[in-house]
Amino acid sequence: MNLIKVLYAFLSVSGLGIILGLGLAYASKIFAVKKNEKQEALENSLPGLNCGACGYAGCPAYAEAIASGQDEDLTKCSPGGEATAEKLAELMGVKLEVTMEKMVAQVHCRGGKETSKYMFEYTGVRDCNAAYAMFQGDKVCKFSCLGLGSCIKVCPVDAIDYDSEGLVWVDKEMCIGCEKCVEVCPTGAMQMIPYSADYIVACNSTDKGGAVRKYCSVGCIACKICEKKSPEGGFKVENFLSKIDYSFKGERVSAADACPTKCIIKNEPHPKKK
Repeated sequence: MNLIKVLYAFLSVSGLGIILGLGLAYASKIFAVKKNEKQEALENSLPGLNCGACGYAGCPAYAEAIASGQDEDLTKCSPGGEATAEKLAELMGVKLEVTMEKMVAQVHCRGGKETSKYMFEYTGVRDCNAAYAMFQGDKVCKFSCLGLGSCIKVCPVDAIDYDSEGLVWVDKEMCIGCEKCVEVCPTGAMQMIPYSADYIVACNSTDKGGAVRKYCSVGCIACKICEKKSPEGGFKVENFLSKIDYSFKGERVSAADACPTKCIIKNEPHPKKK
């Protein structure tokens, strides 16, 4: 008798589940929001990463905005770059002269345990923003990479990792330019640069040179040697920090070789930490 009751209950629940499942399937078809062919084609032309770099929640939302005429800017997909912008323009029937250069992220700091001074030992949550909430981080330099990997966690394509020196570095070949790492970095050490950038000034400090010398052996000291050695390289020291204007295409090797703190480094892959 008990077995019959159990079997009856099982069949009842199963039957109800089937009925509800069929009802939901039918309702999904009835109430489904149909995409027009153009919107679907636009969506299929996008990378499908849903990274949000375009300013929308994902590729479908950007495609919908373009198809509806709410957004006429077809160059917002940085991961897709020039090729994607051209596809979107073709689908929308417009002429578009695209001169986009892929932008990638890179850490503008090489200060670590061996080269930088620390105020205290941070033992809290491994999160840069959590560390920054305590006296703007454990380093004396308040502009540096805190090295706790918040950028590594948010990267959707695993383009960021620790190198053999235990420092954070971005693989520009893998970076899609979504800027999530830039947004999460509390000190501004993570910055966007052109993919073609051959060198970076791996420093973010705007402290005076004398102060930098006291707490970091690889920081920019605003000596302006880079400006003198590579005058066509785009180096410009402002606010006690050298930056590169990448519209200048002159050589930068001389500046890198002459830099007394060696903070001008090649933008190339660093061996990953094993």
